[in-house]
Amino acid sequence: MAVIRHHVGNRLSEISIHNGTVYLAGQIATDTKQAIAGQTREVLESIDRLLAEVNSDKSHLLSVQIYLSDIAHFAGMNGVWDEWVAQGATPPRATVEAKLADPECLVEIVVVAAQRS
Repeated sequence: MAVIRHHVGNRLSEISIHNGTVYLAGQIATDTKQAIAGQTREVLESIDRLLAEVNSDKSHLLSVQIYLSDIAHFAGMNGVWDEWVAQGATPPRATVEAKLADPECLVEIVVVAAQRS
């Protein structure tokens, strides 16, 4: 089976698909002046948009990895996450504190999802 890539750049592709499984690159906010809630909301909107492009959505998430620049942002990120995530289809998830590439980024989220049949 072929690997299909979308939004291919010199360093990374935003999306790779193999055998009906969708892999997104880590998503970060473009407006890094926002607090954790705003950055998380922007990242989740980006995930929604990218998944829609490839016939998937948040109810098809298989796993999620969340990276926070400071674990003190955990509650603020979770407040937005809890409003967004598809209840009854919550994916396995890990959340860790990590030094992110851009010090103004407060959150980065990586998802793996299934395409809709």
